[in-house]
Amino acid sequence: PYPALTPLPSAPLQDIRNTVGNIPMEWYQDFPHIGYNLEGKRIYKPIRNKDELDMFLEKMENPDYWRTVQDKMTGADIKLTDEQVDLVHRLQKGQFGDVHFNPYEPAVDFFTHEVMIHPVTNRPADKRSFIPSLIEKEKVSKLVHAIKMGWIKPRKPKDDTPTYYDLWAHEDPNSILGRHKMHVPAPKMKLPGHEESYNPPPEYLLSEEEKLAWEQQEPAERKLNFVPQQYQCLRAVPAYSRFIHERFERCLDLYLCPRQRKMRVNVDPEDLIPKLPKPRDLQPFPTTQALVYRGHTSLVRCLSISPSGQWLVSGSDDCTVRFWEVCTARCMKTLPVGGVVKSVAWNPNPTICLVAICVEQSVLLVNPCLGDKLLYGATDQLLESYVAPEEERVQPVQWVMATMEEHSKGVRLVIQHSKAVKQVTWHGKGDYFASVVSDNSNMQVLIHQTSKRWSQNPFRKSKGLVQCVLFHPIRPYFFVATQRYVRVYNLLKQELTKKLMTNCKWVSSMAIHPGGDNIICGSYDSKLAWFDLDLSTRPYQLLRHHKKALRSVAFHKHYPLFASGSDDGTVIVCHGMVYNDLLQNPLLVPVKVLKGHVLTLDLGVLDVLFHPTQPWVFSSGADGTVRLYT
Repeated sequence: PYPALTPLPSAPLQDIRNTVGNIPMEWYQDFPHIGYNLEGKRIYKPIRNKDELDMFLEKMENPDYWRTVQDKMTGADIKLTDEQVDLVHRLQKGQFGDVHFNPYEPAVDFFTHEVMIHPVTNRPADKRSFIPSLIEKEKVSKLVHAIKMGWIKPRKPKDDTPTYYDLWAHEDPNSILGRHKMHVPAPKMKLPGHEESYNPPPEYLLSEEEKLAWEQQEPAERKLNFVPQQYQCLRAVPAYSRFIHERFERCLDLYLCPRQRKMRVNVDPEDLIPKLPKPRDLQPFPTTQALVYRGHTSLVRCLSISPSGQWLVSGSDDCTVRFWEVCTARCMKTLPVGGVVKSVAWNPNPTICLVAICVEQSVLLVNPCLGDKLLYGATDQLLESYVAPEEERVQPVQWVMATMEEHSKGVRLVIQHSKAVKQVTWHGKGDYFASVVSDNSNMQVLIHQTSKRWSQNPFRKSKGLVQCVLFHPIRPYFFVATQRYVRVYNLLKQELTKKLMTNCKWVSSMAIHPGGDNIICGSYDSKLAWFDLDLSTRPYQLLRHHKKALRSVAFHKHYPLFASGSDDGTVIVCHGMVYNDLLQNPLLVPVKVLKGHVLTLDLGVLDVLFHPTQPWVFSSGADGTVRLYT
């Protein structure tokens, strides 16, 4: 008799694989399973170990990602069908779920609006519809009983009158209130003196010249802001014209000038000076002038010392290079080079006896033939063993063998550059050396290999005027100092590693600590910048000990010493201790000012250099001398 009930086509049957029922699924979030099936066995969660990256990749790659939802009952991902997506869209828009439902069908008038004569039902009314309610009567009697017993209190009428109270009633009358703690009473006005009297003594009255001078003065500079006047009696004194004005200014002073108590901190100025060790605890360091090497007739621009510390070479503007014995100050050899010597560098390899000298547009490689005969003989053999490559390579410079005459003087090779060379420096192993050319192009810095007689230009474009270059003592790094910056390049990776800001206007010189983690730069604006390469690209400390431009800086190979030479004619030796503990900052203490050079043509010390083993320092000056301080 009844029609068969069929499920609606749009509503899917409920998923009854999970039998936990309608409970919050968060209860299962700490368990490996998510519920139980019809047999009572656990339904385990699918392994969902997707991280943010996987989710993002799936979002990008899966075209059905937007219509995939997670079923909380089974933990599985379900892709919504088109009908279900439409249903979601309709519900989001506030429409009805069923597509076929029309909300705007014409209304069916089930009950007519006309009043009928015959009632719909003809049942007689109940008795309870016309006698008072018994339930209500019971409730009211209970409330009456509660009010009688005092359990229910009637509401108090609201009092609309505002209440005022004394804010300070509970204050202690003797305590100082917060805002009055720092109260500074207004300064009292100066009491009138004799000059303000209506009949002042005659010495207070101004003469005509004084009156004229008073009128010409600025109001702020006047000692009196009125002119003293004399009257015979008090009755004759007129009203003071500036009275209102002065009262008004006084009021302005009182309320516009803030007064507050300044808490002065009493600091002992001695405590602000950093506690530095005494110089005598930091010995050894050079203190006295021991030897003067005389012989050059013009300013001595550059110095270098042999790795053994026995021989010293100096280059001068008198177009000569002189070789000295360090301990006797005896000139062993003078080499005329036919031009101003800008830079000299002794090969740091102790098994080679070779000196590079910058003269005008060429670098000379000189064997000075000093010391051990086996050593300088082996150097010549090494240079002569070179075999030229079969095909000629294009090079930025020319390597030329010395002529017979030059060979007799000690010159072995000449590397001819296109422009004037201003600096030469060796790599620690002694095969490579770098030269700096006075030029604006990318050809400013060149690196040469002696054993293969091969030169190359490491930079594609110019980054500014190069002042000087250095090789790192241990690692394959190359330091290039321009006017304002020091760039650190990695030679293996062929890339810029660091760019140091020197905070100086014009860098003049540079030296690297033998440990390789600290460098110092001298500048023409009389600053010395110490950089800790691990710490920052800005200077760890800027030392302004010199009065004039710094020409040269140097580190000692073994002792914690560094020195700077300046145009003020002094060499300042500083103790620069670098600790192995990376957390401890370097300790920089100036220990000695060495004087001795005479200022010539406003130039003082042009180069400084430490002895490789002893705590001695050499300096060359514009007065044509080289001095040794020990």
